[in-house]
Amino acid sequence: MRRNVSAHVPAAIRRCRLTACVIAGAALLPPLLILPMSSADETADRRLQDAFTDAAREFQVPRSVLMSVSYMQSRWDSHPGTPSVTGGFGPMHLVDAERVRPAAPSPDSQAPLGDKAPPRTGTAGSSAGTTESSAGAAGSSAGTTELSTGASAGHAVQPADLQHAARLIQAPAGRLRTDVVANVRGGAALLAATQRQLGKPLSPNPADWWEAVARFPGTRDVASAAAYADDVFALIRRGAHRTTAEGQDVTLAATPSLRPHPRTPRAQGPQRSKQVECPAELACDWLGAPYEEIGDSEYGNHDLADRPRDQPIEYIVIHDTEAELPSMFQTVQDPTESSWHYSIRSSDGHVTQHIRTKDEAWHSGSQFVNARSIGIEHEGFLTQPGTWYTERMYRSSARLVRYLADKYDIPLDRQHIFGHDNVPAPTADTIPEMHDDPGPFWDWRHYFDLLGAPLRATAGPDSDMVTILPDYGKHKPPFTGCAGSGSPCRPHGSSAVRLYTAPDERAPLIQDPGRKPDGEDSTVDVNDLGSRVSAGQTFAVADRSGDWTAIWFQGRKAWFKNPRQQPTAVGAAGRMITPKEGLDEIPVYGRALPEEEAYPDDMDEPAASPLPYGLLAGQRYVTQAGVGSSYTAKSFSDTPNPVVWGRERYYEIQFGHRLAYVRASDVDVVSSAAAGSPGHQADPAQR
Repeated sequence: MRRNVSAHVPAAIRRCRLTACVIAGAALLPPLLILPMSSADETADRRLQDAFTDAAREFQVPRSVLMSVSYMQSRWDSHPGTPSVTGGFGPMHLVDAERVRPAAPSPDSQAPLGDKAPPRTGTAGSSAGTTESSAGAAGSSAGTTELSTGASAGHAVQPADLQHAARLIQAPAGRLRTDVVANVRGGAALLAATQRQLGKPLSPNPADWWEAVARFPGTRDVASAAAYADDVFALIRRGAHRTTAEGQDVTLAATPSLRPHPRTPRAQGPQRSKQVECPAELACDWLGAPYEEIGDSEYGNHDLADRPRDQPIEYIVIHDTEAELPSMFQTVQDPTESSWHYSIRSSDGHVTQHIRTKDEAWHSGSQFVNARSIGIEHEGFLTQPGTWYTERMYRSSARLVRYLADKYDIPLDRQHIFGHDNVPAPTADTIPEMHDDPGPFWDWRHYFDLLGAPLRATAGPDSDMVTILPDYGKHKPPFTGCAGSGSPCRPHGSSAVRLYTAPDERAPLIQDPGRKPDGEDSTVDVNDLGSRVSAGQTFAVADRSGDWTAIWFQGRKAWFKNPRQQPTAVGAAGRMITPKEGLDEIPVYGRALPEEEAYPDDMDEPAASPLPYGLLAGQRYVTQAGVGSSYTAKSFSDTPNPVVWGRERYYEIQFGHRLAYVRASDVDVVSSAAAGSPGHQADPAQR
């Protein structure tokens, strides 16, 4: 079985080194800029900045256009000599057709791609029959209109071609793969050539280059090309400042006077499936997951529901596939396998929907979370972030999530938008089986910038709550296991902060008795979540000592290094829960189930199964929402199964790396000192 397919069956758990982080987006993505946080006397390497200046002058391309296109292609990272998943090289992501990855092997030649559906007790019923496909097994952009932004008839849309660029600048192709200066010159030459082919002058006015920019990535449909160009020009208006993974300090000055490109009606052409739920500016297709009986009281691969009428949609779960997308498309069409709502392609951010959002996919490893969530798979491998976690995928995902959050009133915070690795195990015995994607290299800070909900300090540095917020590009904790067990991973920016038993990096790491019940030590393996927290997660402060901060974590103090000159966490304000007076310890749960009296006589209620952790008197954990208790019995039917609702209320808390739930009747809710008076009690029933 693969280490991670990001899919489970419900009845069995089968800073950019940002000195500044920029967000620029069209339509639903408001552009934002986080100001520099690095010290003013830091020595900066400006070679890449100079390369943009020189190439723009040489090929008569506005420097702002060249720099912004490069940002959208690679966020100015070079990865010298290392191709992306689509064979792209350098800061301009010039695609070398000779280095494009081969097609994925058939699923038969790979390890199993998902947990099999267990036997399910059900009643006979008709199948929903949702296996309509306009995407095809390879995830093509069927159902979209091919780009024709002013080009002459017959002009083919090609990605930024490295071989063509090499010919234009009369340099060996190999140099453009490894030399960032040559790579930038090649990108500038391609932009200038496209502008001429469009019959347009090499104007110094960036606004005159919109059509050439739309063509640069080789996107074949109007919606995606327009969104790409809009992102480029929104970034020019806002400006950006970033230190790249290679240590290059790059600044794009803001040009707020640049006018947006005029909006045009959506081009006519093949229409989307009526079942697709996507923002208009995204290229989206439908490839349905089957809802059908497969014999012996089994069925797959999702459940019919009527959300949000019968259950609220409160969460969006971010996965990575740990497989290439064509094989995942085969998996999601198999009724014996698992399912998810959307897939997003790495190369261009193309979106494919598989299940209507009103229905429940089997994706998270928890029926309770499945019933209240939408699951989004991102093509990629958590051990290869620079290859798979592309800027275009981040931006497509953020557009989709913002659209879904608006539609279902989902808060844009890390207790509602979270990773598969943050899903609480429903029972104690399932903790070791829970998944760990999208992993420590997913850039949560950048992602929330793109959502228009930037992660930032909401209180002073001495507050009694903190939000984990390392400088992504500069923060490079050691990991092993990227290329084999025990092998060191190449240093890479990370959202993860490691936890220790004492304020000393020589102290043992925090242990997770649920994840490793036999008492094994936590490790720095890339898949070991036992001793780390992640950007955007908020915790109650337990103690401080010099450059170290302790938080309450799974019932104990956990220490992390948090120097004031380069903090890995910032002050936060909000609400926390603490056990009611007189209670020495309260149970913690992985799901919020109704009380026994709420179930009908003919329904067997599931076991509560408290998690093997203690929440002790005096400890505090951050909460952002109250949760109603519910349970849905599963059976195959042509109508949604009934939902059992209880009177018991719960609070969702940030208990460890994963979320958890506590009964409202067991706790008091207190405001942080920064948000009100110290120890101020809030209404326990308040949501």
